[in-house]
Amino acid sequence: MQIITTHKNTDFDGLASVIAGTLLYPNAIGVIPKMVNPNVARFLSTHKTAFDLILPHEVEHDLVDTLVVVDTDRWQRLDRMDKLKNRKDLEVHLWDHHMNGGDIHYHWSRQEAIGATVTLMVRELKKRVMTLSPLVSTVMLIGLYEDTGHLTYTSTTAEDAHAAAYLLENGADLHVAGFFLNPPYEEKQKEILFELMKETDKRRLNDSSVAINVVRLNDKVVALANVVNMYRKIINVDAVFVIFANETDTSSSVIARSGVDRIDVGQIMKSFGGGGHSGAGSATVKFKEYAPEALKQAIIDRIERGRKEAVKVADIMSFPVTTVPPDTTMREVHAIMAEQKIRGVLVAENGDLQGIIVLWDFKRVRQERQWDSPVKAFMARDIATIAPDAPPTRAAQIMVTNNIGHVPVVLDGEVIGIVTRTDILTYYYDLLPD
Repeated sequence: MQIITTHKNTDFDGLASVIAGTLLYPNAIGVIPKMVNPNVARFLSTHKTAFDLILPHEVEHDLVDTLVVVDTDRWQRLDRMDKLKNRKDLEVHLWDHHMNGGDIHYHWSRQEAIGATVTLMVRELKKRVMTLSPLVSTVMLIGLYEDTGHLTYTSTTAEDAHAAAYLLENGADLHVAGFFLNPPYEEKQKEILFELMKETDKRRLNDSSVAINVVRLNDKVVALANVVNMYRKIINVDAVFVIFANETDTSSSVIARSGVDRIDVGQIMKSFGGGGHSGAGSATVKFKEYAPEALKQAIIDRIERGRKEAVKVADIMSFPVTTVPPDTTMREVHAIMAEQKIRGVLVAENGDLQGIIVLWDFKRVRQERQWDSPVKAFMARDIATIAPDAPPTRAAQIMVTNNIGHVPVVLDGEVIGIVTRTDILTYYYDLLPD
């Protein structure tokens, strides 16, 4: 039995990715958590029978041999999947656009920093030349638009826009998408929006304008994320954090939105047991962990600690970079690395970056004659690069995603430096010189 599932409090990106997954894994059944976003609940109330979906309590865990997880990489965010967590015979596939370093160990993954997980699914659907119905295209477009803020969040990529175009070409209905993405405001939601505007606490944090509010609720209110989105647009701040304190179940729901790279609300919410991505995040925090006002101060402290993200890759990279021509022998390259006490050398010719050779590659030299072979025979050719103005977190993501320890820094097509694991570790452990 194969199943595909996603995170609790499922949003449209999670739902759409599960549905897309049932196309990519035709023998799999989609499992939707019991707790879903109110908009998703409205959609499923009229559309659930159109898809092969079940609830977590309907899963026969002993029969599951393949688990496909989408839009999260953490076990605690899955619903009733604990029985599968320690199964040695379980094959796990992961599809996710969050780069949070979760605890789900997988056999195969497609995890990239991109606007929406559904974009990764679209890439594979296009590759397999699979036919999409207008209904499936519409659900996927809703998920893509929701997680990219209608293609406006800073985490949005060109591929997200191409994916949206592809879904429209396959019959995605913008009228239906608009209905679920922009539900009508009820009186209670309007009252909350007015309260937020009246009690706005706007601050300057980490060189950004940030609003942080606490709203106390006595009953459940739906579509609060839409209220927060509207609130940020009205008061025109870089980021907003709204703490909805529910006196009934003694917990706070934090909804955060950001329009700047300097404040990654997904990472901040991860600090409080939640998650998300750079433009949108959320978390649920019990009063016994943080009272609402204490939680507000903790968020402020977390933002201020993030100030060092103003540092760019150019500030921590190593330079000048040692390069060798592609015909240099492995023996010569090894001698250069030993003399300079470095672990990697770039291979270039006439300014054209062609590859990289690292110490680990010398383990592949098994015969004496191979020491006289050209470095181009052993170098890695598919090289991930980074811009000098990118944040160090991006360099770390590239290293984790590609399992590499060296990332060349390129400006206008020219290599100006290199970032290594040592540079990243030095940066994160506050060993940078003043």
